[in-house]
Amino acid sequence: MMTRFETNNRYDIKNNSDQMVYIVTEDTDDFTRNAYRTLRPFILRVTDCLGREIMTMQRPFRCTCCCFCCPSARQEVREWKSDSQFASDPTLHSTLEVQCPPGITIGFVAEHWNLCRAVYSIQNEKKENVMRVRGPCSTYGCGSDSVFEVKSLDGVSNIGSIIRKWNGLLSAMADADHFDIHFPLDLDVKMKAMIFGACFLIDFMYFERSPPQRSR
Repeated sequence: MMTRFETNNRYDIKNNSDQMVYIVTEDTDDFTRNAYRTLRPFILRVTDCLGREIMTMQRPFRCTCCCFCCPSARQEVREWKSDSQFASDPTLHSTLEVQCPPGITIGFVAEHWNLCRAVYSIQNEKKENVMRVRGPCSTYGCGSDSVFEVKSLDGVSNIGSIIRKWNGLLSAMADADHFDIHFPLDLDVKMKAMIFGACFLIDFMYFERSPPQRSR
């Protein structure tokens, strides 16, 4: 907070009994991390309590260009059309690839443009949509939790949720967050991993600090 120097993120992952199960560490060089901040490409490495890397998550550079002529802005060709459909041809804002074990891609989390709220699709290794994540209309409200609902593609079934907890002044002033992830115990293990990965993309997209403004 004092120096504005962005350090690699670290996350402690605990189960519902408050037992530490995994540690997630960001692997990004100092220049990239501080030059691009929330837009930066990153690699997250998930290790167990014995230090073994069991999962890797990575995001390429996030382009903010709104021009459809810019090749780097057209990362994908899918968009959320309504609450239950995809259009065939628009612009994707950001994508997270999940590998488990490292080197074996099991799926992707894709953010889609939406005028009112955060919208994501969870995809399998073939980039076929299998679930959707629907966020609140505002993720910047003070004094309340931000709930991201994990639903079936048709929007009928509630599968789980990702909740960014409001921690009072700690949430407002510190560069630290607390997330709760909920999903059924009998959910396919790959889908559990994808919901787990979606939490980190949401954190980088909405709860990281923005790049500092340059004075003129």
